[in-house]
Amino acid sequence: MKKLLFTVVFIILIIIGLSDNVKAQTNGTLTFTYTQTAPTSSATKNVMAVWIESSTGSFIKTKMRYWGSSTTDHLPSWKAKSAQNLTDANTGATRTASTSPTAFGAKTITWDGTNTSGVLVPDGVYNVFVESSYCTPEPAANQHWIITNFSFTKGANADHQTPTGPTNFSGITLDWVPSTTSVENITDNSEINIFPNPSIDGIIKIQYKDASAIKVENSIGEIVYDEQLSEPSKGIKTIDLSKLANGVYFVILQSKDKKIKSKLLLNK
Repeated sequence: MKKLLFTVVFIILIIIGLSDNVKAQTNGTLTFTYTQTAPTSSATKNVMAVWIESSTGSFIKTKMRYWGSSTTDHLPSWKAKSAQNLTDANTGATRTASTSPTAFGAKTITWDGTNTSGVLVPDGVYNVFVESSYCTPEPAANQHWIITNFSFTKGANADHQTPTGPTNFSGITLDWVPSTTSVENITDNSEINIFPNPSIDGIIKIQYKDASAIKVENSIGEIVYDEQLSEPSKGIKTIDLSKLANGVYFVILQSKDKKIKSKLLLNK
């Protein structure tokens, strides 16, 4: 009898544990930005891939993949991990100085927390991988020049990371913002409009109908801009956020009886 009772209790504990794991699937958005500079003046072309993996190395989703017909062997790690799955990915040919995005410079991807089947993955530690190969000299067959990865935690709490990258990588930010604490962009709301959004230089215009103060907070809730308006009214206000790092921010309009938030992406 005692053995049977122990078995029943053990099974119940397993079921509870599994139930908790199933529930731990927080909606949200990861925004990942980085700037890659050319290693030499002769490196004018670049192929690259950015993808998400779990902490145990399971492939989750490709977010970016650029290569040409003669450079498909220079992203070997991505090919091996992804089976070349491109669901929700930005794709195209080898990047140059005249393409968009360019071969080098700032890059941004966002991830909604789902896998290639559109299913929300469990909370936990995930990794963003970046693989890159540039010309002059071209790497050997089935080789890349650079592969690096950055970890973050997907969960109910916001996670803001500004890690240091390898040589020729800078401006790296990872912002996981759970939907429980974030506010969807409401630029279609007649009370607020932010443009341009995303901002490529940090200078934005805010069109509003009623506000006594304008504030901007980062993804972990810190106020990084605060301005009181002398005469609450409607209008268009230009603010300079160019000194802030790339990433997700929230513009807050405060009036006497309400507060409106709208999401802003800086991608300089």
